[in-house]
Amino acid sequence: MVLKIKNRIISLLQLLLVLIYIIFEELIWEGIAKPIYDAVHSLKVLQKIELKLQKVNPFVILVLFVALLAVVETFGIYAGMLFLSGHILLGLSLYLTKIPIAAFTFWLFRVTEDKLMQFGWFKWIYEYIMQGIDWLKSLQIYKDTMVRLKKLKEILKRLKNRIKERYFKEESPLMKRLKKHYRNLKESLDR
Repeated sequence: MVLKIKNRIISLLQLLLVLIYIIFEELIWEGIAKPIYDAVHSLKVLQKIELKLQKVNPFVILVLFVALLAVVETFGIYAGMLFLSGHILLGLSLYLTKIPIAAFTFWLFRVTEDKLMQFGWFKWIYEYIMQGIDWLKSLQIYKDTMVRLKKLKEILKRLKNRIKERYFKEESPLMKRLKKHYRNLKESLDR
C-alpha cells in the first residue's frame, strides 16, 4: 500500500516535470523565444558584436551572462507570483518582457559558450542540467506525452487548414464580403 502511494507520487512528480518542460520547450521556446532568438542572431549589429566578444575576457563574459540570467529568472519567478496572486495581465506582461531578454541571453551563451566552459563549476552545472534534461526525455511518460502532443498538433493543423480553406480562400463568401467592405471603405476614404 505504501509502495503503491510512493509510486503514484513519483509518477505524478515525473508528469509535472514533463509538463513543465514541454510547456517551456514546445510552447514558449519553439513558439515565441526561438523566433526572437533567430531574429536576434540574424542582426548584422550582433554579428559584429560576436566577433568582438571573442576578444573579451572570459570573466567579464561570465559576469554579464550571470547578470542577464539572474534578471531573466527573477522576472520569471516574479511573473509566476503575479499569476498566482491574481494579477494575470501584469504577470503575462512581465513574462512577455522577459522573453526577448532570455533570447538575448541564450544568444550570448551560444556565442561565448567556449569561454564560459573554461570555468569548471559552470561547465559542471551546465552538464548536470543537460543530464537532467536527457533523463527527463528518456522517461516513458515524456515519450507518451510527446506522441499525444504530436497528434494534437496534427489535429489542430488540419482544423486550421479546413477553416482557412472554408472561410479564407479567394472564392469564399466571407472573403468576398471582406473585399467588398474593404473597397467601400477605401472609396469613402479616397473621397
